[in-house]
Amino acid sequence: MQTRTLGAHGPRTSALGLGCMGMSALYGPADRAESVATVHAALDAGVTLLDTGDFYGMGHNELLIGEALRTAPAAAREQALLSVKFGALRTVEGGFLGVDGRPAAVQNFAAYSLQRLGTDHIDIYRMARLDPDVPVEETVGAVAELVQAGHVRHIGLSEVGADTIRRAAATAPVSDLQIEYSLISREIEEEILPFCRELGIGVTAYGVLSRGLISGNWSAERDLPAGDFRSRSPRFSRGNLEHNLGLVETLREIAKGKGVTVAQLAIAWVLAQDPHIVPLVGARTRERLAESLSAAAVTLDDGDLRAIESAVPAGSAAGERYPAEQMALLDSEKRSRSDT
Repeated sequence: MQTRTLGAHGPRTSALGLGCMGMSALYGPADRAESVATVHAALDAGVTLLDTGDFYGMGHNELLIGEALRTAPAAAREQALLSVKFGALRTVEGGFLGVDGRPAAVQNFAAYSLQRLGTDHIDIYRMARLDPDVPVEETVGAVAELVQAGHVRHIGLSEVGADTIRRAAATAPVSDLQIEYSLISREIEEEILPFCRELGIGVTAYGVLSRGLISGNWSAERDLPAGDFRSRSPRFSRGNLEHNLGLVETLREIAKGKGVTVAQLAIAWVLAQDPHIVPLVGARTRERLAESLSAAAVTLDDGDLRAIESAVPAGSAAGERYPAEQMALLDSEKRSRSDT
């Protein structure tokens, strides 16, 4: 597995990370034994970055990762880097109540995460969504105190725009921004990605297969289990889905010419965009993990990149990446003040 550095202040990680959310939430039931085995397979393949959130399954995902690390070989366990999101408030039934970025809450969230994960430190700690009622300087300052105390190694950000990135980076060194980025989610290219490059901040890209939509394995006839996030996602709604799957078919022809799968082509495209971008693959099984990790060996030349972008131009997807009420909560979707 190749490695990359997350910006000027972040750690060196595997070129691909494992996003573990789907093992606990939003995509229907998952098999716990297979989830643990998938984490073990990722570590064995040289993946070092494991991404989670304390609100994924209301702690379920952190407990699962803690179990996987406890039962992994010592060498694999020692190489693992934990990226943890915090701040989302949940109900017993799984609903969302908002976010809390107060310094006292940051300390509280971290204490519970360390216990569930069974570790004495978190490698990258980041608030999942900006708390509009708390200045980002206060939230990042609280994480910086955890760094000083040795409980956290690096400070990350998640789904925030350029103005917030600027203010956060002026408060303490920031390793990376976690944000959605894929062939059909390219909004960050206009302002956020160039700004991260300017400040020496890396990017951990989630949704690189758009929640399976551009994996090459989706069909318009697929039934979704109860509670699956995609049943409410605009890009999976009737009309939008058929259009978006048409884009996938154009990619399939390019992938065939390269001798790779559509998923591998889409992941390789993200890898090719910047040496400080680390895509997170959300595999829930060892089979899907193996397919995704093979993307790291796919080389795309200038001709390949032109063909891919011609097949799926920026802005060609139908539908927003989240429902309207969730889009409204994304600081990353707001233009910087200098542009308003």
